[in-house]
Amino acid sequence: MTGETYVTDSGDDNDGTLAGAGEFVVIDRLVAGRTQAGAVTLGPGDDAAVVAVADGRAVVSTDMLVQDRHFRLDWSTPRDIGRKAIAQNAADIEAMGGRSTAFVVAFGAPSDTSVTAATELADGLWDEAGRLGASIAGGDLVNAPQWVISVTVLGDLGGREPVCRRGARVGDTVAVAGELGRSAAGYALWERAVEGFAELRQRHLTPQPPYGQGARAADAGATSMTDVSDGLLADLGHIASASEVGIDLDRGLLDSDRREVADAAAAVGADPWEWVLGGGEDHALAATFPGAVPPGWRAIGRVVDGPATVLVDGAPWAGDAGWQSFG
Repeated sequence: MTGETYVTDSGDDNDGTLAGAGEFVVIDRLVAGRTQAGAVTLGPGDDAAVVAVADGRAVVSTDMLVQDRHFRLDWSTPRDIGRKAIAQNAADIEAMGGRSTAFVVAFGAPSDTSVTAATELADGLWDEAGRLGASIAGGDLVNAPQWVISVTVLGDLGGREPVCRRGARVGDTVAVAGELGRSAAGYALWERAVEGFAELRQRHLTPQPPYGQGARAADAGATSMTDVSDGLLADLGHIASASEVGIDLDRGLLDSDRREVADAAAAVGADPWEWVLGGGEDHALAATFPGAVPPGWRAIGRVVDGPATVLVDGAPWAGDAGWQSFG
């Protein structure tokens, strides 16, 4: 990917950029007027925040977004990037059967980045966190050669046991909550500068995890669960490996996803199944259930005896299986 640093002129030479305003002035602006969620008993302003852990255990995950690797500033607004940073971390908590309660965010950017851009990024962070009833408890601001956003999320299991990847059993139903292939479709449309398809293009910039469905799956007895960040086949492969089982997907049960991206695939000369099965960053949830799947979930296959692999209609998939961080 290639992109450009987001720089604007606020009209004030003293504080138009991060360098001009200074770290602590910018931080004050980013946190001013924000309301902390109930779990955050002490927010920004001291050396550390204090977050209540009602369950007695905290679910913790961290992730990082790097400019031109995970987002482009000529495609995304700073607000889009903030929303995406929160959504992909919240999906990890959902995949454990928990609920996100607080986020800590570190932001690195060149010194000539505008204060306006940093504020819009913070607005996106707070917007997405608010959709979960959570908030930004603290963070850091540093000079960096490009934009880097590092997020740590704390979550609450609500008394449930965590749903791990290693519990799938032969005979379980494989199911998904959320949509597949949309982000990959949007990426291809952006990359090839294909106009139209506004919703798909936006879905690449701001994923929509099925918030609340992780806890619902846990309550329904899910035996394993993961979020679809790298691609359906790749992420179900982690469940298959950890659980030492096979997984067989039925494309007939995934055809609704194929239909939703088929026109975009035709516009760029792609196979829509590659996006549905191998496209990442939708942050849907995939899980296995010993019985009926709960509302908001749909069956897409079954857990089978055999080697730890993922099959499609009973056979290995010859196409792309998903994202590789160092590929």
